[in-house]
Amino acid sequence: MEAVTMIRAGKLDKQITIERETETVAASGAVSKTWAPVATVRAELVQLRAEEYLTSFGEGDAGGAVFRTRYLSGITTVDRVTLDSTTYDIDEIAELGRKRGLELRCSVVAA
Repeated sequence: MEAVTMIRAGKLDKQITIERETETVAASGAVSKTWAPVATVRAELVQLRAEEYLTSFGEGDAGGAVFRTRYLSGITTVDRVTLDSTTYDIDEIAELGRKRGLELRCSVVAA
């Protein structure tokens, strides 16, 4: 029997913005890349312990975090997450239950 993963509303105490890189072409023909919001959602922030992060994604100075949120279709590892002016690359996405939620494993974007 499969364990049911529940997303409890009370734990979704952070507001994150999921962004996707877009290209715009100016009248002069110049192409510029910007990050545009895809969705702003409530999420639970689960910090990774340093040793978990090192074994999961290789050694490095970057910090890591896991965000759990309700299911949202179309999110990929090309997207990124912003929380309180900190930007995270999405390294891995795991579906919780059958489209009940998402777990986004992320690393801080180098400045």
